[in-house]
Amino acid sequence: MSSMDRKPGRLVLIPARTARQGQQINIGKENPDYQAIVQTLTVNAADLARLGIADGARIRVRSPHGQEIFRCQAGDIPEGLAFVPYGPPANRLIGASTGGTGMPESKGIEIELEPLEGEDAR
Repeated sequence: MSSMDRKPGRLVLIPARTARQGQQINIGKENPDYQAIVQTLTVNAADLARLGIADGARIRVRSPHGQEIFRCQAGDIPEGLAFVPYGPPANRLIGASTGGTGMPESKGIEIELEPLEGEDAR
C-alpha cells in the first residue's frame, strides 16, 4: 500500500522480533523489562508530530483485527510505518488468517493511533 492509498492519520504496522527481545526472553516474558519491550510502538518523529502524539505518550492502536495500548516512541523508521516487537500486544492487532501458510499475515496491516487522555495516558 503506497502512502497515497493510506488514509490520513493511519500508518502501516511492521512487527518483527528484535535482538534485545531475544536476550530478554531468558529472564521470562512476565519480566517488566520484556513487557516494556513488547508494549512499545516505534514511529517516525514526523508522523508523531503530524498525529499530535508526544514522544513517550500512551496510545491506543487499532487495526481491522483488534486494538491494544502501547507506549509510543520516536525512532529511526521511515515515515508512514510503525514498528512493534512480536508479542501478545502485537498479536492483538494481527488477524488469524494464515493464507494457508500456518503463519498469520502480520506485515503491512493498516493501523490507526489515538493518544490517550487523563488517567489512561499514564
